[in-house]
Amino acid sequence: MPRPRPARPCLPNAQRHGKLEMIALWWLTASGAFVETETLFVRKRIYREASCPRASRERRPKAPGDGMVQDELSLTLNGHAVTCRVSEGLSLLDLLREELGLNGPKYGCGLAQCGACTVLIDGTPARACVLRAEKVAAHEVTTLEGLADPQTGALHPLQQAFLSREGAQCGYCLNGMVMSARALLDRNPDPSEDEIRAALRHNLCRCGAHLEIVASVREAARLMREAGGAA
Repeated sequence: MPRPRPARPCLPNAQRHGKLEMIALWWLTASGAFVETETLFVRKRIYREASCPRASRERRPKAPGDGMVQDELSLTLNGHAVTCRVSEGLSLLDLLREELGLNGPKYGCGLAQCGACTVLIDGTPARACVLRAEKVAAHEVTTLEGLADPQTGALHPLQQAFLSREGAQCGYCLNGMVMSARALLDRNPDPSEDEIRAALRHNLCRCGAHLEIVASVREAARLMREAGGAA
């Protein structure tokens, strides 16, 4: 006669569903598959706060005199002088996305590991998810939105190259790839394939589009050299 199995502990529905949701959200984050609808954005914040306590924080009140310390921050953002009030500990990523409406930088890992949040600070790639906003005071910050021509809206050669060479699948890593490539091409207009790979090595693409990404950067370098020669 088979021995009866020990009874499994029965989790309350809310707790069981919460665990299932956390597993699903982990997979979505690991695969870069987040689509920023309102529902998933809320769930993403739940995942962020549960999995990474140091990256979580209460929503900062905007009303003055409510007890939250706020400092005035002045910086150059995509070529424009910007002054805003920021709360202590606010990340640069939260400032850009939630306060200034610039959604080019993405929230990926929250630990400066994946590169989805990359911006340029004085021309150097930086991880906005772990960088406090007050650290960029008096510096020049460039996001993906700042690459296109401000007068005509024409795409930057990097953006054109990624489109023509189909350098993305889901596109979630694309911000980090493009911004890191921009920093590379600014200092080296004609990089080799090894130099491109080295410059992008800290940006993760979970779709496996690495060959197309490298080809896109090489195409962008060619377009930028031709544009420079024509000028």
